[in-house]
Amino acid sequence: MRVPDAKIALSTASVFPDTTADAFEMAARLGYDGVEVMVWTDPVSQDIEALRRLSDHHGIPVLAVHAPCLLITQRVWGTDPWEKLVRARVAAERLGARTVVVHPPFRWQRDYARNFVRGIHRMADETDVMFAVENMYPWRYRDKEVAAYAPDWDPTDEDFRHFTLDLSHTATSRVDAMALAAKMGRRLGHVHLADGSGSIKDEHLIPGRGTQPCAAMLERLARQSFAGTVVLEVNTRRVSGRAEREADLAEALAFTRLHLAAPAEVI
Repeated sequence: MRVPDAKIALSTASVFPDTTADAFEMAARLGYDGVEVMVWTDPVSQDIEALRRLSDHHGIPVLAVHAPCLLITQRVWGTDPWEKLVRARVAAERLGARTVVVHPPFRWQRDYARNFVRGIHRMADETDVMFAVENMYPWRYRDKEVAAYAPDWDPTDEDFRHFTLDLSHTATSRVDAMALAAKMGRRLGHVHLADGSGSIKDEHLIPGRGTQPCAAMLERLARQSFAGTVVLEVNTRRVSGRAEREADLAEALAFTRLHLAAPAEVI
């Protein structure tokens, strides 16, 4: 079998409503290779030294930092979106992470959106950290669709150097995940693995519980010797308790390790 060098990480968002500290502990105990820190309202997620102590204590590296660009994090690390990215880059550099995950701007962030492509290029020139722009989805209400992101929820028409592919978002946007990965090509540097059913909600299901080609995508990454990070970014907030949350996260990790392999070429 061909197994790529890709690391498998747990997003700290996957343990919500448990804490960032809980995510490090669970990732270590379940056997993840590292974590992706979602910078959000949990103060620990915003504190580089606290994150370093957690990483050292549990022996779990921080492999990526997700910049605070969600609606609920509009005031985390200030309100200037560029300052947020600078702080995310600094956090990644100091924690030894290779990737900063960033969303396309919201349409109402006009100045930020106008300069986003050039600005991401400029920031990428200043560091070895990879800025990986994530595919999002249109917002829908009944039969109406709202374009919430600029230049678009699909960033692949722009000249970004690296992308994050999110399979829950491909479900919500109702696009072909395999085709989108092919369009990203060698610029695909980071993966958020989750499932979805095609609902208007961004579901982030455990891989294998929806309609997305999670297994096929992982095998494709293996065939291509993907060397980035596969992050389990799943929703466990509705589980009955910590034991069920850990069981879901263990299942997600087992699914990923099982399918992140491809038959070796016969010579």
